[in-house]
Amino acid sequence: MILYTHNKLTIRYLAETDAPLLAVWLSDPLVLTYYEGRDRPHDLEMVKQHFFDDDESCTRCIVQYDGQDIGYIQYYAITDEERTEYGYVNFTGSIFGMDQFIGETTFWNQGIGTELITTMVRYLLFHEGADKIVMDPQAWNVRALRVYEKVGFVRKKYLQGHEWHEGEYRDCWIIEYEM
Repeated sequence: MILYTHNKLTIRYLAETDAPLLAVWLSDPLVLTYYEGRDRPHDLEMVKQHFFDDDESCTRCIVQYDGQDIGYIQYYAITDEERTEYGYVNFTGSIFGMDQFIGETTFWNQGIGTELITTMVRYLLFHEGADKIVMDPQAWNVRALRVYEKVGFVRKKYLQGHEWHEGEYRDCWIIEYEM
């Protein structure tokens, strides 16, 4: 089932039949450099545990470009614990987080990531009623930060040792979409 379409980009809900595709992407060292870590390649069983866990608070989707499955995106309302950690404890509106990757590396550096983030932001604002949208990219991932900032995200808070990646806790930025 399709969540939305924009130009050549289609976002559709994740299906159990997508598990082998995620396993391929999440065993590619290039993809793992930026998502999950090269020390955490996913086999089919790990994909099923991680992405098909019946967590209804997270909406998981496949990204298609010109009819081809090329990546993954998920969005969710952030938890009270995350509100506290990210510095939004006094904000009463709805705050959504999102995570994504392009698993087909031949589609990197073509502007598709920028289009994906732009369209998902619009979707969350106008269809899910988001008052704020945040992400927590690792501080060393200059490439992702550049895309997010181009779309309108700004760095809000630096979190030291926030995310386990490749054998160590890595620093992350809390970034927020500025409307």
